[in-house]
Amino acid sequence: MPLFGSKFSPKKAPIRKGNNAISTENLDELVLDRRSVKLNLDNNKLVFENGEWYPESGENGLNYKTNQKLRKQMQELSEENNLLRVKYEMILNMLTQTTAESHIQEREIEKLKKLVRQK
Repeated sequence: MPLFGSKFSPKKAPIRKGNNAISTENLDELVLDRRSVKLNLDNNKLVFENGEWYPESGENGLNYKTNQKLRKQMQELSEENNLLRVKYEMILNMLTQTTAESHIQEREIEKLKKLVRQK
């Protein structure tokens, strides 16, 4: 029994001999097949690419593409709407500040007019 060593020491696995049965062409086909997964559910063909399921073709595919375009357009309009709201708030704040300053200046002018009249 070793003092500082481990009780468990697994044996090393034997070196495997290379299998040249898979050619590079077959390997390329395997890699290409793994890039997309195709699924057929009740006459609906779906393809899994880039982390999302897409209809492969047909009417569902056209509807999906149309929906994607509309979603993108809706996102852009939403961002534009948010920008316009921010601009509106800024202009409203600037108008409020300018109006307040104008009222203050009018009061000061009235005070100065009263002082001039009294002298």
